[in-house]
Amino acid sequence: MNKIILITGATSGFGEACARKFAAAGGYDIIITGRRKERLETLKAGLENNSNNRDTPSKILPLVFDVRDKKAAQKAIDGLPESWKRIDLLINNAGLALGRDYFDEADMDDWETMIDTNVKGLLYMSRAVLPLMIPQGKGHIINLGSVAAKEIYEKGNVYCATKAAVEAISHSMRIDLLRHNIKVTAIHPGAAETEFSNVRFKGDETLAKKIYEGFTPLYAEDVADTIFYCATLPPHVCLNDIVMTCTAQADAIYFYKK
Repeated sequence: MNKIILITGATSGFGEACARKFAAAGGYDIIITGRRKERLETLKAGLENNSNNRDTPSKILPLVFDVRDKKAAQKAIDGLPESWKRIDLLINNAGLALGRDYFDEADMDDWETMIDTNVKGLLYMSRAVLPLMIPQGKGHIINLGSVAAKEIYEKGNVYCATKAAVEAISHSMRIDLLRHNIKVTAIHPGAAETEFSNVRFKGDETLAKKIYEGFTPLYAEDVADTIFYCATLPPHVCLNDIVMTCTAQADAIYFYKK
């Protein structure tokens, strides 16, 4: 029987790469969620086509909703067909940075969006899925943080705060869910070349590309590989907190650029 994985923010970046990684490995049925229906449908078709040659191909279930909407998130989980409710792994990937401005000049709407997505969305999804995991006496939640959780940098303000919250929430979940035998892992990537910077700089591709000049950053597949490794360890092993960067990055602040 295939394990069931739910991935938020699966329409691009780490989420899409995770969906591809687990589908390619076999043995997993995957719930992919996001706001962009066409992208989810395209991803579903691609994943199913690539796994059709296996004895137990991956089944893919796309769910279109915004994790910021508490009622929509709960409705999506409550409405799962019975065969999809045995969720083994939740990857809380949906998240973003918006703007990189001094605190006194930042757009407060950007603050609201980051808090609602990076913090509240993670909370809503975790609380919705846990009642499905707890009766099984096992499960795994992987939360995507950032090196921004570890060091605060100039113009990072609220983005850094949201990722620090993800770190604290993950630690708290790990403690509180011990009694249910549920693993919790926080993964904190450094600079990774995805849509992240395009979103942060609101479509300014020149500025987004400049971030990665002079060094080789992480790619979405690197993070997906790490998530897959964490998810496939023996049942008695849990990696609690991981910071991963490219070789040219030491932490949230220090880089070596050629």
